[in-house]
Amino acid sequence: MRHIFLFLILATLSTVVCSQEYDLFLLIGQSNMAGRGAMAIGDSSVIEGVYLLTLENTIEPATNPLNKYSSIRKDISMQQMSPGYGFARKIYAETGRKVLLVVNARGGSTIEEWTKDNPEKNYYSEAIRRTKSAMKFGRLVAILWHQGEGNSDNPGDYLTKLNSFVSNLRNDLGVKELPFIAGEIAPWWNPQASKFNPVIREISKTIPCSDYISAEGTKTATNESDPHFNRESQIILGERYAQKVLKMCY
Repeated sequence: MRHIFLFLILATLSTVVCSQEYDLFLLIGQSNMAGRGAMAIGDSSVIEGVYLLTLENTIEPATNPLNKYSSIRKDISMQQMSPGYGFARKIYAETGRKVLLVVNARGGSTIEEWTKDNPEKNYYSEAIRRTKSAMKFGRLVAILWHQGEGNSDNPGDYLTKLNSFVSNLRNDLGVKELPFIAGEIAPWWNPQASKFNPVIREISKTIPCSDYISAEGTKTATNESDPHFNRESQIILGERYAQKVLKMCY
């Protein structure tokens, strides 16, 4: 009987250790989270210490583009450098913890299309489904959200909608105070950015356990009528996301 009891304890401890093997992050939003910064030579190499959840709910060493396994993405040719690259590299470098990314972004999507009760889009349900599949491999640490271009013309009730969205995510994922970090949209893209970014900066006043990252100093992928960040700026944004997560979660 004692041996059986000891075996059960060891088996339980083994399960706990296994479940904590990866630090898991959900990366969602629209095109800049999907990645539109043109990849450079070498960007498709394996990223040390970083892993991706595949469409088969397995894990593989991460390579760019990180949004390739999104179940809601646009054509694969549109998926390029995203903030996930700089983010995951910095988290691994600072913590030594293996990073598991669930990247499920969709270019052009609005906050309304991400709502739980949207009758036509499955963006919310797919984010939940894939994250729950990944949670068997590790602990869910935070959600990164880069979206807003699709709502930038009328941002007045954006935080109200975002608050409901975040609350639903936390409830359905079973993590009450799951940190949520949002990103500013391209600062050169006006008048939209001048209306939308001040709203994003107020996120922590509306949503508990939340913060934002600045897009100050970033550059366009093509020209100032283009709201997409270039490769270097995507990496900067990712590192800013990492700095926030390191402060809030470690």
